[in-house]
Amino acid sequence: MTDSTLIRWIDGQAPAEISGGTTWGMPFARGSVPGAEALSVADAAGTPVPSQAWPLATWPDGSLKWAGIALPATDAPSGTYQVTADDGTPEAAGRRAPGGAAVTVTEEADALTVDTGVLRMVINRRGSTLFSSLSRDGRPVARDARLVSLLQDGVPEGSGTAGREAFTGEVTAVVLEQTGPVRAVVRLEGVHHPDLPDSTHRGWLPFVVRLYFHANARSVRMVHSFIWDGDPEQDFLAGLGVRFSVPLQAELHDRHVRIAGADGGFLTEAVRGLTGLRRDPGADVRDAQIAGRATPPAEDWNPEVSGRLHLIPAWGDYTLTQLSADGFELRKRTAPGHGWVGISGGTRSAGFCSLSDTRCGLGVGIKDFWQSHPGQLDIRGAASGEGTLTAWLFSPEARPMDLRYYHDGLGQDTFEEQLEGLEITYEDYEPGFGNPAGIARTHELTLFAYDATPSTESLAADAAAASAPSLLQATPQYLHSVGVFGDWDPVDRSTPARARLEDQLDFLFDFYAGQVEQRRWYGFWNYGDVMHTYDFDRHVWRYDVGGYAWDNSELSPDLWLWYSYLRSGRADIFRFAEAMTRHTGEVDVYHLGPWKGLGSRHNVQHWGCSAKQLRISTPAYRRFYYYLTADERTGDLLSELVDSDRNFLGLDPVRKVRPDAATYRPNRGALGVGLGTDWGSLAATWLTDWERTGNPWSRDRLLGTMADIGALKYGFLTGEALYDLDKGRFDTGREQIQVSHLSAVFGLVEICSELVDLVPDADFERAWLQYCKLFLATKEEQVEAVGQPLEGIYLTQAHSRLTAYAAARLQDPGLAARAWDSFTEGGEHLNHGSAFTLQRIEPPHVLLPVDEAPTVSTNDTAQFGLAVIQNLALIGEHLH
Repeated sequence: MTDSTLIRWIDGQAPAEISGGTTWGMPFARGSVPGAEALSVADAAGTPVPSQAWPLATWPDGSLKWAGIALPATDAPSGTYQVTADDGTPEAAGRRAPGGAAVTVTEEADALTVDTGVLRMVINRRGSTLFSSLSRDGRPVARDARLVSLLQDGVPEGSGTAGREAFTGEVTAVVLEQTGPVRAVVRLEGVHHPDLPDSTHRGWLPFVVRLYFHANARSVRMVHSFIWDGDPEQDFLAGLGVRFSVPLQAELHDRHVRIAGADGGFLTEAVRGLTGLRRDPGADVRDAQIAGRATPPAEDWNPEVSGRLHLIPAWGDYTLTQLSADGFELRKRTAPGHGWVGISGGTRSAGFCSLSDTRCGLGVGIKDFWQSHPGQLDIRGAASGEGTLTAWLFSPEARPMDLRYYHDGLGQDTFEEQLEGLEITYEDYEPGFGNPAGIARTHELTLFAYDATPSTESLAADAAAASAPSLLQATPQYLHSVGVFGDWDPVDRSTPARARLEDQLDFLFDFYAGQVEQRRWYGFWNYGDVMHTYDFDRHVWRYDVGGYAWDNSELSPDLWLWYSYLRSGRADIFRFAEAMTRHTGEVDVYHLGPWKGLGSRHNVQHWGCSAKQLRISTPAYRRFYYYLTADERTGDLLSELVDSDRNFLGLDPVRKVRPDAATYRPNRGALGVGLGTDWGSLAATWLTDWERTGNPWSRDRLLGTMADIGALKYGFLTGEALYDLDKGRFDTGREQIQVSHLSAVFGLVEICSELVDLVPDADFERAWLQYCKLFLATKEEQVEAVGQPLEGIYLTQAHSRLTAYAAARLQDPGLAARAWDSFTEGGEHLNHGSAFTLQRIEPPHVLLPVDEAPTVSTNDTAQFGLAVIQNLALIGEHLH
């Protein structure tokens, strides 16, 4: 038997071209597909197309759960595709695409050579280049690609000065991660080292660069990640970019510079312009130059021009700076040592430029360019035999990156003083903990290899593709049908009550998307995050008030967005969730140092809070993006966390408020691990690793601790158990009841629901059902069940989904009614029975016109959304 699944473009229609191929991830029902080798792809007409598939995760029975699938580049992509799981019969084999063009990799001792059939790249295994050459159809397009950075030794106050030093990335390792035939991936690792041999500075900014190649591709995707590992008091990053050398052979008037502006606009110039002169070279000459074609032979021009070419300036250097989300500037000059001439400016550049002549050229596009400001594009030496193109991810013309802590500590030297600070600004301060060393940032670029200067229309399409790459995805109905990610269902407006809730979910997403724009939640370290709490007096989010500023995944907005995407399939929600995943997984988490594997709680600065915890770094937030896109960088982030249970040995997450602080001493055999946010994060880590790799270490810790929770007298209500780091098991002898309102709102609900369905463990299921049933039960019911009432019951609306889960599992209509009653009664900030409204605030009360939502003031939004989504999925039929 063979089953096929419809795959569609996330933006609704097929792009005109896929210059670099495409990759996506999709799941399969348990037991339905033995392995990725059984998968094949056909276009909308049923014609087989070349494809490559590989496993991303497996079910416990060994069958395929998630697969990455890649298609080659094409100039005529299908509107939809069908993925078929073959049954191994000869008839099924006949449905596979015949072998076509393939990406090939040749490995030698000192280099790799990757050939897509259109372009060819040579990658040295070590040295100062990411690749030594890039050619198309045998002609060199670019060479000596390298990472460059600038380190500044201070940020002068007033009229002071500071010195800058140049660094270059040195590649120390090259790994071939995939070898084709449709997709090849090369991973490069290294560190930036000073250019000056007598420099006193050490190497810094460790990086990982991945290069993606697809069969037939004329472009290469580059994913660049780096870790900031400096001293914030003295290391100020003043520039970070990727530089390419571009060989040029044509006459100066046949060399072309193209730089994208806003809204599809382009600067289209030649190095030596032939338009606008006092004498006209001829219409055919002008038309050819503007179009980027070779001009006619000079002897056919008007001799009044051809005889004076040496008197026309050649413009060798161009720069576009995007120093904010609201403006870019363009300028050019003839050569170093001469003045710059302003060209123009605008709002938001697409972040694309190219340098080419009539024989070849290179284009570079940066995804989320203006959103991740300050960025810059430089072309230098275009009038020489070899120009350079630099894509600056952090502009050297911006203020140097200043990551120092934003206040002096305010005398908070003891836990007692720090807890007092928590009471007034909600900030959990501790000396030395507001350190950014170890945070990371990822950028995506696309490199285009041209065989001549393309038309402006073609370049605009390339710029748009680099800015918002096209993506194939399965439908919400299919994703739901195969049983992944727990309790959710596709959007359903079949009743007035459901329609009202769906409208409110839409309102909340649209409101936050609008706030990103109105409040300018953009920037190098900020893009992708949202704010925590609103200040109605100042009409601003509390960007400067301790723990009320950047949200850092508090109360799981990542989950809200991903579940909203799963059930709707909306491209705008996907891209919002994608940006948040890139941010929260990189910036809000430490990737080296003593806090590696931990994330920072919400703060004015993303790294500022002293609460370094697993609840922020949890794979529960990142695995959606990994599985839906097969993104290797996100896979790195998941792998980093595999042994994150070791963090409890070095840093107690509840050290300031631990009831047994006088006697508790963390040791390998008895580490206090909370059964809510802590174990939920560990369970997500172990589950994801087990599914991805089959690692028995992670499997045994997951299943073992599940069994231990089931064996505890009070199960999850115990609150915390002692964990043996070496055995990966809990001590089941603890008898206490300790409940927190935060335990279940950082992914525990979602992970436990999946685990109950995934692996049979009756005692664990009983413990989870007990927790879900009792959390919002009456005091009398709690006393009857466990001998005492539960304290610390807050976030009632969010926890209504615990009651809904118990109602669904126990088929209890009374619990279902209680779940919706709790949802309504618990809406301190968000109530499903009240109308959401917007209020417009105009200057002079604010800097710019903005919208406020009187019933939306905190990050409870995410928990409202999750409660609606899961309650509808679990007990929708009980909606009243």
